[in-house]
Amino acid sequence: MEVGSATKLRCQRIGCNAMFTDDDNPEGSCQFHASPFFHDGMKEWSCCKQRSHDFTLFLEIPGCKKGKHTTEKPVLAKPAPRQPITVPTSSPVAHAATKDSCSRCRQGFFCSDHGSQPKEQIRQALNTTLQAQEEEIESLAPPPPVKKVVIDINEPQVCKNKGCGKTFKERDNHETACSYHPGPPAFHDRLRGWKCCDVHVKEFDEFMEIPPCTKGWHSSSAGQAV
Repeated sequence: MEVGSATKLRCQRIGCNAMFTDDDNPEGSCQFHASPFFHDGMKEWSCCKQRSHDFTLFLEIPGCKKGKHTTEKPVLAKPAPRQPITVPTSSPVAHAATKDSCSRCRQGFFCSDHGSQPKEQIRQALNTTLQAQEEEIESLAPPPPVKKVVIDINEPQVCKNKGCGKTFKERDNHETACSYHPGPPAFHDRLRGWKCCDVHVKEFDEFMEIPPCTKGWHSSSAGQAV
């Protein structure tokens, strides 16, 4: 059955998510981004180089491209695989034999001749420990105080809960109206997912389609899900 031209559809372009109809879809009405890029905890839009560490703020960056709304999901460009860099090194067997015969190494002292590899391992271990401590501090930090705002109960608002994004009115809001992710999102080794439901995928569009795992009230303020 053919869908009527007055039926409201949701735009699938990244960064838009607006509702539209075929009769009301002029050129330039859609504001969107091309594709995201994630690296070392940083989120970046490849089209405009806008970036953020916070995933919620990242999604709120206004789109840099304009066009028509569409129901077709964008095809995201996959990053080219990194080519391994071959670094000439001495034979591990010869290095170990030389280190075993070194009096300073056998006594546990630092040796300038054989200390480069252990020193690099210590540096990596310290970086990993510091990163884990920073993540723990961030998780224990108290949430910012909630500002009370007087709103019209009949005014349409957009829910800012992660994974929702629906338009709602406060008069219709209730404790199970919203399906969302309490988060936070997790990005590691090219995997994207949510810590709240422990679901991880490789592609960004698959990440955006992960079903929400929690119900609660709609919220027009980011970070105030209940």
